[in-house]
Amino acid sequence: MYKNKITQALLLGAGLAVAATSTATIAAEVPAGTDLAAKQELVRGNGTEVATIDPHKSQGVPESHVIRDLLEGLVNQDAEGNTIPGVAESWETTDNKTFTFHLRKDAKWSNGDPVTAGDFVYSFQRAVDPATASPYAWYMEYTKMVNAKDIVAGKKDKSELGVKAVDDHTLVVELDTAVPYFVMMMGHTTVKAVHQPTVEKFGDQWTKPENFVGNGAYVVDKWVVNERLVLKRNEQYWDNDKTVLNKVTFLPIENQVAEMNRFLAGEIDFTNELPTEHFKRLKKEHNEEVSVTGNLCTYYYIFNTKKAPFDDVRVRQAISYAIDRNIVTDAILAQGQKPAYFLTPEITAGFNPEMPAYGQMSQKERNAKAAELLAEAGFGKDNPLEFNLLYNTSENHKKIAVALGSMWKKTLGLKVTLENQEWKTYLSSKDSGDFEVARAGWCGDYNEASSFLTLMKSNNTTGGVHYDSKAYDEIMAKAIAATSAEERQALYLEAEKLMAKDMPIAPIYQYVKSRLLSPKVGGFPADNPEEKIYSKDLYIIK
Repeated sequence: MYKNKITQALLLGAGLAVAATSTATIAAEVPAGTDLAAKQELVRGNGTEVATIDPHKSQGVPESHVIRDLLEGLVNQDAEGNTIPGVAESWETTDNKTFTFHLRKDAKWSNGDPVTAGDFVYSFQRAVDPATASPYAWYMEYTKMVNAKDIVAGKKDKSELGVKAVDDHTLVVELDTAVPYFVMMMGHTTVKAVHQPTVEKFGDQWTKPENFVGNGAYVVDKWVVNERLVLKRNEQYWDNDKTVLNKVTFLPIENQVAEMNRFLAGEIDFTNELPTEHFKRLKKEHNEEVSVTGNLCTYYYIFNTKKAPFDDVRVRQAISYAIDRNIVTDAILAQGQKPAYFLTPEITAGFNPEMPAYGQMSQKERNAKAAELLAEAGFGKDNPLEFNLLYNTSENHKKIAVALGSMWKKTLGLKVTLENQEWKTYLSSKDSGDFEVARAGWCGDYNEASSFLTLMKSNNTTGGVHYDSKAYDEIMAKAIAATSAEERQALYLEAEKLMAKDMPIAPIYQYVKSRLLSPKVGGFPADNPEEKIYSKDLYIIK
């Protein structure tokens, strides 16, 4: 299913100092003979109200779905997850340290201005600038761009970032160390370009519909908070002639049953999720509209290791061990999800995980070990462990939290108080460390294990993870600097082993993406493991 993607990532991960020039297909084509509907408009569920559409202020998946349509970076992905040209029509490197991107001459902003290499210099500098306070500034560090780390730390000026415009259509990026998968990293939201004059004129208000200027296939038309975000075609987009959809509407529906009902009523073309309790019925009654695909994501709970008693590894291990992951995947979700005992999903390109010792135990053995560990930490029937479990508003998240709370109470006598917050507040609570245990999920920013494992480094709190391990940091530093794919993969496995021992998170399951998808939606990228959907590649069939 992921053959092309995996092959590409393995080649990129080989660390070979060879020229790498893209000649990939640009955009999806409508198959010959397709009978297109007269009305080319798409309505999709997006799970929640987006926190922002500024790529340098964004950190969530719902936001990325929208930004992908509005702004274009150097590269995109095709339906199978392969990296293909975006604003850059080609690129090359001879050492995986210096990358030269050749920008297409017909790329324009929605106001008619040309898209230039200088726009990317400005945008990359804005992403690392401490004044921007980008929650993904760490991502820029991990690209290994020259001086990125020192700029983010406030030690150097943003003008010293290793990126320069040789001319309007030639961008050169210099790295501190070889990063074979660097081009893949350029497909991320944080490295998309923004229009400098617009940002500087309007400040934080530049994303309002009346102010917005973008270089993607669409621009913002209407935005009614907590109701809908409507996009219309960007007539200036370089590939506009091949774009079919005229209008795309994102609906922030947090309740999966409500979303399902609107789909079944014909109001939505595809949902963000589907309600787990209706999955079997939907498969039976609407089988052709149920879509289940592999997803490069892991669902887990995080422990705030800075707060007692979660600063005690025995407590963290006990809570994790007592989770019956098979009940979550087979009984609660039952859509093909896999129990997770490590952070990096098994479908990640080039990643061959080793099952940790606790994953090889039976659930009965894990429960017994959990009780033993909790007793050693000073908790028991006379002194039960009590804690708050934070999750963002979602019926599916709530079902899992309730089930796990019941497991913990029955097995270990724990008293768990559930606390749900709307998306923006939840992100803020996690980022600031204002939680004890919290629900979390992570989807790969690119298809390589480091996209997951760098999340756990001490200086990275984007996912709300407050793991502070010098040993882990050292392993990951060696992995990023490794010159061979074999050495890098061995270090990734070492990192996973240390996490299984220290348990800063409790992995729960590896995702599949289940949704309702109308057969009328053509061009849907069902084989893209990162689920990067570009509306410009979709169309409505009659």
